[in-house]
Amino acid sequence: MKILIIGGDGYLGWPQAMYLSKKGHTILILDSLMRREFDLKNNFNSLVSIENVKERTRVWKEKTGLEIHYIIGDTRDYPLLSKTIKGFQPEAIVHFGEQRTAPYSMIDREHAVFTMDNNVIGTMNVLYAIKDFCQDCHLVKLGTMGEYGTPNIDIEEGYIEIEHKGRKDKLPYPKQPSSFYHLSKVHDSHNIMFACKIWNIKATDLNQGVVYGHETEETEIDPRLATRFDYDQIYGTVLNRFCVQAAIGYPLTVYGKGGQTRSYINIQDTMRCIELAIENPPHKAEFRVFNQFTEIFSINQLSEIVSHCSQELNLKVEIRHLDNPRVESEKHYYNAVNTNLINLGLKPHYLRNTVLTSLMKEALRNKSRINNKLIDPSVNWRKIKNILPQ
Repeated sequence: MKILIIGGDGYLGWPQAMYLSKKGHTILILDSLMRREFDLKNNFNSLVSIENVKERTRVWKEKTGLEIHYIIGDTRDYPLLSKTIKGFQPEAIVHFGEQRTAPYSMIDREHAVFTMDNNVIGTMNVLYAIKDFCQDCHLVKLGTMGEYGTPNIDIEEGYIEIEHKGRKDKLPYPKQPSSFYHLSKVHDSHNIMFACKIWNIKATDLNQGVVYGHETEETEIDPRLATRFDYDQIYGTVLNRFCVQAAIGYPLTVYGKGGQTRSYINIQDTMRCIELAIENPPHKAEFRVFNQFTEIFSINQLSEIVSHCSQELNLKVEIRHLDNPRVESEKHYYNAVNTNLINLGLKPHYLRNTVLTSLMKEALRNKSRINNKLIDPSVNWRKIKNILPQ
């Protein structure tokens, strides 16, 4: 297939591009490089050194004989986007190309507005480009389990059957997002669902859990093919952050009471989930939703798992509870359904000590690149203006 990967230079986009290229698909990347620009502007860094997109694609061809083409561009640039889609005629578009974290969206007004502009307007442009130039294309959009929030009922996959005053209907599952980032994803979901209905577009919305890990079969081919390993307070997911903290003897920073419970998925399973979605497209005018995760943990559970694994590596670990910078429930019910992708053939990689050991050993190898100032949270949901550490 011809597949356009928007955001194909990112943490997930790059390994996804290699994964699908290796499976024989023709891959074109479109990426604005905004994630790299953030690092340069704010003195942030990936724990693992990563090559630029030109070098990445060159090495990929050198090692595999396969080509991944790329275009530097922004989804908000509609002339460029539409020209790309019209010329390439993709059979599937995998859309990673959004500002991807809650803390970034809560720094201040400018970052919140950028998140809405980049994510919502960018996705609207993608929808119009599909409608105008490539109507048979299947849009595979990366959403987030954070759209649902933490309701006191089970989280279904996109839709819920309800009975109200004697009448029944199947409706989109209620959304309770906890940041402007998560709100942007909700807006995306609504816009895509509406576009499918009125323009006969077909789309899969993948509500993904928190992703952990940085190694795939493809990244292991050559160090120059590595993807990002973010550990900082803005882009670093909690498990990555805990592993880095354990490796350098820094207390594991648990926000609040630590009862916050979320869904998680290994990076290798993310690659497979997207492949399954592409291989099994929906019907015309269908907007389907898959919950893309494999396990559920509380923050306290993760800190204990990392602590236990650290002891096996002879690392001394302290767990420290911080005042929660976020506005969220710290004790709540959480039970989500994830059967659609399992039924399509996903065989999950579960979180075990081997994965954590790999992450912590990576941190130990790259200790000189760790900036302690980037770990503790400085972005507070309640503040009007936050200042990032340098």
